[in-house]
Amino acid sequence: MESPTDTDATQLYARLLAEPGRPPEALGLDWDGPRLGAATAELRALGLLQPTAGDASVPDDTAVSVDTAVRQLLLDADSHVTALVAALRHARDSVDRLHTGYLPVQQHHRADTGLELVRGADRIAALLEDAARGARTEALSLRPGQDLSGPALAGKLARERLALAHGAALRTIYPAAALRRPAVLAHVRELTAAGARIRAAHSLPLWLIVVDARLAILPAPGSGPGGDAPVAGAAVVVRDPAVVALVAELFEYFWSAAWTPPELGPEEIDMTDRQLAVLQLLAAGLTDVAIARKLEVSERTVRRMVAELIAGLGAESRFQAGVHAARRGWI
Repeated sequence: MESPTDTDATQLYARLLAEPGRPPEALGLDWDGPRLGAATAELRALGLLQPTAGDASVPDDTAVSVDTAVRQLLLDADSHVTALVAALRHARDSVDRLHTGYLPVQQHHRADTGLELVRGADRIAALLEDAARGARTEALSLRPGQDLSGPALAGKLARERLALAHGAALRTIYPAAALRRPAVLAHVRELTAAGARIRAAHSLPLWLIVVDARLAILPAPGSGPGGDAPVAGAAVVVRDPAVVALVAELFEYFWSAAWTPPELGPEEIDMTDRQLAVLQLLAAGLTDVAIARKLEVSERTVRRMVAELIAGLGAESRFQAGVHAARRGWI
């Protein structure tokens, strides 16, 4: 087995430390381009190669100490945690808007409000089956918990296959922790094989379902977040277009921040020239500001593209995205 000191990357790092200021290709190593590129990509992904100080827009690399690389990784991790906290706060605010602004009128005239309260596991199961049968364009759902009983998983799989059979696009987000349970992972793999798209998130505030932008199903107040709707005991069916659009927006917010579980393999994404350029500059260690300046786009555009690349590569961070991209030969 190869020891840590025998790898190409560690040998390249040692040479760069011994000959500071010289780029990898000028070290006189008897390596071909792919070999040198792979070793360089690993050092960049680990933060051991960073842009030359003074001009972040110039992708000339300088070897830095392990302590410096660790500090940068921790800073990136802190930023990731901050973003997760902001996402959770945004989700809670949205849930509060739904509960306080719309659900108090749930028992008023249904024709006027577009809301319906459904109680009981049997009625909710029938509601979900009807929704699956009626899906024609898309079915979206957040699943913060999961009933692990065989009948519950089989029923859920049957319903979602109904939606897929009608040509509806099925997208579901599960908590990452739930996928460590063999029953859930096996269930999710069956869904993926049937054509569903599955992503994972660190945490989800509530379960929800949106069908064809015309129908949303949410937990009723006091029923708890639950897992599948039948677990909660009561659900609210929303048909008002404005409220359904708000619920769909909440789903898309979490979808953009979620990732494809490694157990399912990364999603296939079609790389545009612009995305490839962003990925390569990211691997070179450039900041979002420097990438935006180099590509002559806004920093917001760069952040959006980076988030899409991380999700599409099935990564949880920029570091993992760099590793996955290197394995695919993109950098």
